[in-house]
Amino acid sequence: MKVVIETSQKHSILFVNKVVSFLGFPVGISLAIIITLGFISPSQAIDSFFSTLSALIRISPFVILSVVVAAYLKASGADQIVASTFQGNPIKAITVASVFGALSPFCSCGVIPLVAGLLAAGVPIAPVLAFCIASPIMDPEMFILTTAELGVEFAFIKTLSAVAMGLLAGCSGLLLSKAGYLNDALKNIAKPSCSTLCSSEDKTVILYKFWQNSKGRQTFVNETLSIAIFLTRWLTFSFLLESLLLVYVPSDLIVSWLGSENIYALPLAVILGIPAYLNGYAAIPLISGLIELGMSPAVGLTFMLAGSVTSIPAVIAIYSLAKARLVALYLIIAAVGSMASGYLFLLYLA
Repeated sequence: MKVVIETSQKHSILFVNKVVSFLGFPVGISLAIIITLGFISPSQAIDSFFSTLSALIRISPFVILSVVVAAYLKASGADQIVASTFQGNPIKAITVASVFGALSPFCSCGVIPLVAGLLAAGVPIAPVLAFCIASPIMDPEMFILTTAELGVEFAFIKTLSAVAMGLLAGCSGLLLSKAGYLNDALKNIAKPSCSTLCSSEDKTVILYKFWQNSKGRQTFVNETLSIAIFLTRWLTFSFLLESLLLVYVPSDLIVSWLGSENIYALPLAVILGIPAYLNGYAAIPLISGLIELGMSPAVGLTFMLAGSVTSIPAVIAIYSLAKARLVALYLIIAAVGSMASGYLFLLYLA
């Protein structure tokens, strides 16, 4: 009887380990949060569940597009060509990455599969970091909405700020990389593969019509499933945290602190922009209302920049690929860049 119980316990432990291994850390923690909320506040648990589900559905077109593109690059071997375009002049690569990041329609979450693929293909950290900083700040649709609510001047300045922060991130990453501080700063999923590091005699053959090759088809399927599962796990976790922040960090508090004539409004805009997640679209009407109440547009810009780059989904997306010191660099650049942009905007308005 004892042997049967011990065997049953072992099978149960193995089953739990398999479930945890399949779900991964982010989904496991998300389930733990939902279950805990179910006991503490059942209504909030239900709201957070559907909020997370809604956010995943909303972002799914961007995720699907980025996953398919990343899988195609890998299956065809075209990721080597993309990587080679970033292997030349580093300043040029950083500039291109910053401008493209500010103009691309991808949010920081949807672009992560592409970032992971480029890093795995050997693209240097510096231009990738520039792209990751610039990408969540501005996109074509956000530019139009910002122009409608806050004026074309504000929209252009926000776009220029995105490019400038990308350049700051890229140049900082370049200097630190040359100094060796960013060696081994990537997690395994983003580390360059052997095909990138091997000798020139073992270069990958580019198969643009990969579906005509059985190995290419298999690679595409494997990469699609792997990246999709990886990204969905982390997005689930990040959107769940976002739903909780929206509840427990009320916007009224932000309004009262940033809407007053506080001499520390600009630093507070950075500090509040980090934990108080407001995506670029949700922040537009809030900032518009605060400016009408007398808040400086520079404070609004600072809050929008800090909130976009350091939002929970953006930071967790970066954390899923990078180790702590690279994530710390990302956050420092976000804070410094948004603060500097705000002060420069103040000088411009003076």
